[in-house]
Amino acid sequence: MDFIESFYKEYSCSYNAPLSCDRPLITSQQIKGAKFCLECGFPATLPIEMEIKGNWGSYQVTKFLGVRGLGRLYAGIQLKDKQPVIIKEYLLPVRCFNENETLKRKETFKRVGGVNLADGRQQNFRLIQTWEAIADEKGERCYLITKDTEPSQTLGEYLTAQGAMTAPQVREFLNQALQTLIFLHSQKLRFPSNQVQNGLEHGNISLDSILIKLESNQLDSNQKFYIYFCDLAKWENLFIPAAIPQPPAKTYKQDLESLGLVAFYLWLGRTTNPNTGKTIDYKEHDLLPNTDNNLKQFIYCLLGFDTPFEDAQTAREKLLQLPQDSLVNNTQQSRYSAETQKRFSRYRVLVGLLALLLLGGGILYYFWRSNKLEESKYSAWDQLLGNFSEVNNVTSGKFSYVGEKNGTWSFILKQAPETEKRLIDLLTKPKPQVEATFNYQDINIKTENSLIEEVRNRRTDFAVTSLEESITNDMNKKAIAYDGLLVFVTFSKNINSLPQALKGKISIEQLRQIYTGAVTNWQQIDRSLPNLSVEAYVPEETEAIKQFKHIVLNDNSQDIALFEEKIAKFNIDNTGKTQNKMREAINTRKETGIISFGILSKTWNQCSGYPLAIVGINNQPIQPLFRQLQRRPVEPSDDLCDKANYFNVETFDSDKTASYLLGYPIYMVYPKDNSREPAGSVFANMLKTRQGQCLLNKVGVVPLQPIRNNQVCNQL
Repeated sequence: MDFIESFYKEYSCSYNAPLSCDRPLITSQQIKGAKFCLECGFPATLPIEMEIKGNWGSYQVTKFLGVRGLGRLYAGIQLKDKQPVIIKEYLLPVRCFNENETLKRKETFKRVGGVNLADGRQQNFRLIQTWEAIADEKGERCYLITKDTEPSQTLGEYLTAQGAMTAPQVREFLNQALQTLIFLHSQKLRFPSNQVQNGLEHGNISLDSILIKLESNQLDSNQKFYIYFCDLAKWENLFIPAAIPQPPAKTYKQDLESLGLVAFYLWLGRTTNPNTGKTIDYKEHDLLPNTDNNLKQFIYCLLGFDTPFEDAQTAREKLLQLPQDSLVNNTQQSRYSAETQKRFSRYRVLVGLLALLLLGGGILYYFWRSNKLEESKYSAWDQLLGNFSEVNNVTSGKFSYVGEKNGTWSFILKQAPETEKRLIDLLTKPKPQVEATFNYQDINIKTENSLIEEVRNRRTDFAVTSLEESITNDMNKKAIAYDGLLVFVTFSKNINSLPQALKGKISIEQLRQIYTGAVTNWQQIDRSLPNLSVEAYVPEETEAIKQFKHIVLNDNSQDIALFEEKIAKFNIDNTGKTQNKMREAINTRKETGIISFGILSKTWNQCSGYPLAIVGINNQPIQPLFRQLQRRPVEPSDDLCDKANYFNVETFDSDKTASYLLGYPIYMVYPKDNSREPAGSVFANMLKTRQGQCLLNKVGVVPLQPIRNNQVCNQL
């Protein structure tokens, strides 16, 4: 909905978007049982393992997935049979709805939340089916439970990640979408209240209410996909705040117009004008490609230009009759060939043909070489074993291993790469056919060798650590992924903001000066920077502090003493609290000189702090985060809140000259003593399979090598 930004003005959110802001999630993670966002009072996200009771069963939340439309999405399970479900949480915040409005909307939601065929048959027309609609009797929340068979990607997310569809893909999209609309507009449907209705308009068709499931692994024009409709206006619009006028009910023809607009954006590849930032007006006909004029005319008819279609059935019949636009280019080429024969002599034609052959050969060589380079990029990936079951030498037994408390491994084990299970659940018994159990325990690091001492003294079988300098000669080590430190300043798109003034980068030397107290004002680094006091913060994690001392301060005892005396002594703070200070500055439009650092896997997926590129060899800034669509490093002008970022694996490869200086490997460490079980080595080998690397990538650390594409991971 284009007007969703005007919602929830009663809550003073830093980003004026309480529903999509990450602060309610952070509050829920940091404060057990929190009901409201600490910053603005908006309802906090649901805690992991919370139970929701309905008429048809009880459901448990396993993971927060994000926001779609007017609700927040969670992965979950039905407790009775452990079947995976998707939970969509709708909100009726007390500042936006009075008691009477809340009661009425809850009752209506329970009556109309979801539809099925009236005769009880299972429909297969790609309309997401619901299990049940639940209204919290005392709270301000409602829940729509659906089977976890739906794809997780909306068309809007697809557009951000992969760009425009080709003309044949748009044709296939329209074919499937019109099939679903024919079903929706013509069948007898039953609501949860048992009310039967003959046909139903969707009323809310957009890039965010249509989901897409990609079938093939290759990202090309022939890729197969299926689309699914969800979030019908019948129940979605119930949660528009009372102060906002309800949109008028849409007709079947308006469903077709909305579908035409979605097709327009899919083919164009964007929804906004990059120069103005405003939504593109679909009435600008000349924006669509000229590769398929028949399809273009069809979309204009859907949008209501020329002769609009009477109904979805008529539109689909017309779509299937559309000729392909392949004759135009052939005709023009023939005409050009005839004119060429008249204009040039036989000799010149031969010369031209020779030039074309050379050019064609050059192009073929270019693509051949590009393909070879692309293939070589994935050579390491192709050599990996597929999954845990293919790893040999996994012996039965109970094994234990340790890691740093509050460190990378302790954090990612709690994340859920798959909807129903956390990483720790997947790795405790990774090979079901063998009775091998791997139990993890985190410990406080009192000395640099604390973890190694646990292994050496046989109190545990192996350890996981990123502190390579603590690994002694009597231990083996195997890298299983990369992590790193992320340095960030307050995020702002303001032209005079710190990220813009720094041009999105900072050097190791500048960091050293800041964190030893040599620089106390940003203008001491460069006179062109804002006249702001430097507010340097240090995270609480021992792992992060030790890595910072090692990489940035180069283990220099004098610099470390200055760091501890001038900075760490006063400004150690929880990273979440530091980000709160940044949000407060954003909310009050105050420029602030805050800078901090943190473990990359714990801090990269947020938007209150801008991640600075680190200037490396040859004064080249290296940014670990890339934009999904543009395949380029993030820039200060990017909207980090759209979550469209990913790690560039190649910047973490220490063998390359252009590597991220704050990156480091995560190691499994185990004794060289052959009399002991090789549990650490075997566990590392499992994590180095394609399955292991995909799981680690999904929970926020960087795989050891580029992964061909995410579809491969989804199929493991």
